[in-house]
Amino acid sequence: MSDEILINVTPAETRVAVVENGILQELNLERQRKRDMVSSIYKGKVCRVMPGMQAAFVEIGLERAAFLHASDVLVGGEAPTEELGIERFLREGQHIIVQVLKAPLGTKGARLTMNVAIPSRYQVFLPHSDKLALSIQLDDELERERLLEVMQVFKDQGYKGGYIARTAADGVNADDIRADMLFLNKLWDVIDVQIKQAELGLVHEDLPLTLRVLRDWYQSSVAKIKIDSKENFNNMIQFAETFMPDVKPLIELYTGSRPLFDIYGIEDEIQKALDRKVQLKSGGHLVFDQTEAMTTVDVNTGSFVGRGSQQQTIFKTNMEAAQATARQLRLRNLGGIIIIDFIDMQDEAHKESVLQALEKAMNKDHVKYSISSVSELGLVEMTRKRNRESLERLMCEPCETCSGRGTLRTPETTCYEIFREIMRDARQYEAKELLVLASNGVVEMLLDEESNTLADLESFVGIPIRLRSEDQFTQEQYDVVLV
Repeated sequence: MSDEILINVTPAETRVAVVENGILQELNLERQRKRDMVSSIYKGKVCRVMPGMQAAFVEIGLERAAFLHASDVLVGGEAPTEELGIERFLREGQHIIVQVLKAPLGTKGARLTMNVAIPSRYQVFLPHSDKLALSIQLDDELERERLLEVMQVFKDQGYKGGYIARTAADGVNADDIRADMLFLNKLWDVIDVQIKQAELGLVHEDLPLTLRVLRDWYQSSVAKIKIDSKENFNNMIQFAETFMPDVKPLIELYTGSRPLFDIYGIEDEIQKALDRKVQLKSGGHLVFDQTEAMTTVDVNTGSFVGRGSQQQTIFKTNMEAAQATARQLRLRNLGGIIIIDFIDMQDEAHKESVLQALEKAMNKDHVKYSISSVSELGLVEMTRKRNRESLERLMCEPCETCSGRGTLRTPETTCYEIFREIMRDARQYEAKELLVLASNGVVEMLLDEESNTLADLESFVGIPIRLRSEDQFTQEQYDVVLV
């Protein structure tokens, strides 16, 4: 089976699903009220310079000030060094042109750079540089030499700025490379005029998601690109005619009565991707826990007992888990530090095989990653570049009841907290009566299982204690009122 890209468009949201061999591998969504700001260019104002951290905070019109590290500072062609710190280049109140490297993530503001880079289909344009470079994924030495020669020929003809050939440039003829360079030059001229005229805030926004799909997501393995919006279909056809004529025949307008994502089972897969637990075909399962510091993946055999030895059962579960983990990392868009707790293996050959299976499965991921070896505890440490929010944080919010912890204190624990609160209040204040407000479950426990304790406490403090249930209270909430 071949790979497909499915695009579902509604007025409020655009969703893109990458299906490989009939299985959903990647999902990206963009909401109209919260467009993806990565690669967008802003005119910002430096609001704070911190020499100790060699960083600055820049106001670009977002809820939180954005972060700019010294390594991303470029002023007049110069950058900070150990001798010349960031304070020699930036000052509070200074207006600067920046580009978003990473969108705001959780409690962190956006990450910025002054090294502006404008992407196109085949190249990335560097207006403040003069270098020519190649994507590290272009590994054919003859092709690397050819591309550098082609780019240098046109660079010598007066094309300003620097250029990085992208993976998509592999095998592309010289005329198309030249047309790409010409387009980037003209685009930068337009942006440059906008920069000079702009006030603080957004100067240039990247392409909408439907067009970025063609520019950044298309690969030779893709056989179909289906979209269910006539207007966006026409825009994609026009874009393809101009920049990617070979891709135009692959773009199809879906007009069926059933929703496009329903036909491919995408909606069900999205719901599963929001679950903490992922079932494996063998009967084992994975458990994903995402925190501010890292994401952990716990591998369990579950109901799988296998037909061979225990070590063979563990090995088979870990092999399946390696492939499933790689898919889930892409699908959930999990980044940062990732710890995978494979089931302990005694055989070194098994450990190596599982690590190789993980590496092979991760090779399809277009996001930069790094995998370490298996530790003595069976843990694999890896990192995956994080430039936008995970699927869970895009589509969900912390539970108001548990504040994102995922657990609640038991009614029994709340009862004991109430007893301690009664003791404190009885010692500190004079009251004729104490009124305890709590949830139905807690009140029921106080009247049933903890009734003897409550009676003893009432006798000890010498004050009547009344109970009242509050429907709006969670089992963690309570209040002791002095009457």
